[in-house]
Amino acid sequence: MTKVKICGLKRQEDIAFANRLLPEYAGFVFAASPRQVSAGQAAKLRAELDLRVQAVGVFVQEELDFIKRLASERTIDVVQLHGDESPEYCRELRRRIKLPVIKVLRVANAASLRCAADYECDYLLLDTYTKAAYGGSGQRFDLGLLQNISLQRPFFLAGGLDAHNVKEVLAVKPYAVDVSGGVETEGRKDFTKMSAFIDAVKGSREND
Repeated sequence: MTKVKICGLKRQEDIAFANRLLPEYAGFVFAASPRQVSAGQAAKLRAELDLRVQAVGVFVQEELDFIKRLASERTIDVVQLHGDESPEYCRELRRRIKLPVIKVLRVANAASLRCAADYECDYLLLDTYTKAAYGGSGQRFDLGLLQNISLQRPFFLAGGLDAHNVKEVLAVKPYAVDVSGGVETEGRKDFTKMSAFIDAVKGSREND
């Protein structure tokens, strides 16, 4: 079954919501963003997060020593590289830490996917390319670009997803779907929207 990643958690309430709903992944954003958290904030949030939920650190061209520190302190369980990191950067990161690595490809056209095999990573994450930001645009890319292409790795799918449209993307068989703004109200995580999103992916849990 497709897994769920809720990204951009930054409040204790967000953690409480995640602990009730148990998505497989929860994202802490360390890059410049309205959802950015510091190492100290993330450590406190991670301490309250249910251990069944893997904490993903989201980075953009971050210093490797900072990522290594968060990994050694067990603030994060997974590393997500959301910038223009090179294949060499990924190789060096994997040499320094043993955590799973997600490499984001910002998809504008078919050419955006051709470099997928160059990266030493465990997963890919496909997000919509925009000039203004590395993520969180709320825009979707053309899923037709995934036809007749082998990415050779499991992939997360992001970009403009919410409870109303996420079922449409399940046909391309992503390993996981990634949502942030689509489960927010006025910039804050909304329990009702988070629950509806997970139900849309996994089916209603009324009988659980």
